[in-house]
Amino acid sequence: MRSLLVANRGEIARRVFRTARAMGVGTVAVYSDADADAPFVAEAQASVHLPGNAPSDTYLRGDLVIAAALAAGADAVHPGYGFLSEDAAFARAVLDAGLIWVGPPPAAIDAMGSKIEAKALMSDAGVPVLPGGEVSAGTDLVALAEGIGYPVLVKASAGGGGRGMRVVEAADQLADAVASAQREAESAFGSGRVFLERYVQRPRHVEVQVVADAHGQVFALGERDCSLQRRHQKVVEEAPSPAVTPAVRERLLAAAVTAARAVDYRGVGTVEFVLSGEQFWFLEMNTRLQVEHPVTELVTGLDLVRLQLLVADGQALPASLADVTVTGHAVEARLYAEDAAAGFLPSTGTLSRFDVPGDIRVDSGVETGSVVGVHYDAMLAKVVAHGATREEATAKLAAALAGARVHGVTTNRDLLVRVLRSPEWRDGEVDTGHLERADLLALAAPTLPEQGRRLHAVAAALAAAAGRR
Repeated sequence: MRSLLVANRGEIARRVFRTARAMGVGTVAVYSDADADAPFVAEAQASVHLPGNAPSDTYLRGDLVIAAALAAGADAVHPGYGFLSEDAAFARAVLDAGLIWVGPPPAAIDAMGSKIEAKALMSDAGVPVLPGGEVSAGTDLVALAEGIGYPVLVKASAGGGGRGMRVVEAADQLADAVASAQREAESAFGSGRVFLERYVQRPRHVEVQVVADAHGQVFALGERDCSLQRRHQKVVEEAPSPAVTPAVRERLLAAAVTAARAVDYRGVGTVEFVLSGEQFWFLEMNTRLQVEHPVTELVTGLDLVRLQLLVADGQALPASLADVTVTGHAVEARLYAEDAAAGFLPSTGTLSRFDVPGDIRVDSGVETGSVVGVHYDAMLAKVVAHGATREEATAKLAAALAGARVHGVTTNRDLLVRVLRSPEWRDGEVDTGHLERADLLALAAPTLPEQGRRLHAVAAALAAAAGRR
């Protein structure tokens, strides 16, 4: 591998470029009109313009991305996450163009792309799955739900992020919930296939990082806990999970390895599970690099992007991965340009200052002077802290966020700080429904008291007046 095109933007493009440079691999960016002045474009050795702003005209155009790679002389394509990262047709097109695909085989992406087929495959392989069944034209919904046991969860077979998902408590809600989920799934993913499965009350969301090569080796690199979510979107992640005992961890990691072997996986991937007490069930497999991969890197000392590139280059993974140990604890918070107090509306503007202090890792797609627009995801950065203990890592992260200077847009910083300093987080008692039950207005309120805000306003006015004298 000599030159790598990243078929993505923002934070993840910068992250992949960083490792590629360290390995002596050339870097190529693709960018839309809105991203012409973005940091990731400036950091690439070469860049190719994709005219337009809408993802459907730019980052989702696999044909344009492949043409850009060939025009720039790249011999490999890394999809990042989102966009085309789990599109098996795109992976095949990359390979058909004679390029190296930095990801799993297209067949593995296909196998895990449908939650219905993936669950059946995992069940056959001996991985625990929740009871459930697909909904088709002739399905007796009431009989299916009663066989599973209420409450049941209606889920879209394709996609994720909470779309096409409904919780049903009783039979009289079932038909409407299924019809609504089907419409939403069809609109979001182009497929209205849905299924029912048992709904676990107050579960934890725990996932296992796996990596596999073309030489038959599969390794599990520990687990992450991603239970703090809002509308099925992760907000804060950590490694290791405070809810996983050594005995459960052994079974969890073994199940993840079994899952990867069942689809002849290669590269870096994540097997996600629902956890309740000491029981866990397969949820899905993300056949790509995860947003929250830095927490695993900090506790293991590994560079997961480097492992991806090694596998894509056909090399064998080091056998020492079998003996990887977890050191300390890492916590990651997703800093978004959004107004949490106003219903999490995205916030736009120019960042007159972007600075997050402290002994922490900041993976960002922006810097001072960047324009935060309306076209793409509102995440500004992933702020990650590592400490000897969970308490130390949490305290470092909360302090860094509280001291962050992010001027020009409204962010969810105050909500993150309050969550990290809450008794529920401290005690490790957060489940996937925690934020749905919480008072989000109180959590999102400015951490600076009213009197402090007034003093800041007076100081700013005096400073401005002095500057104009």
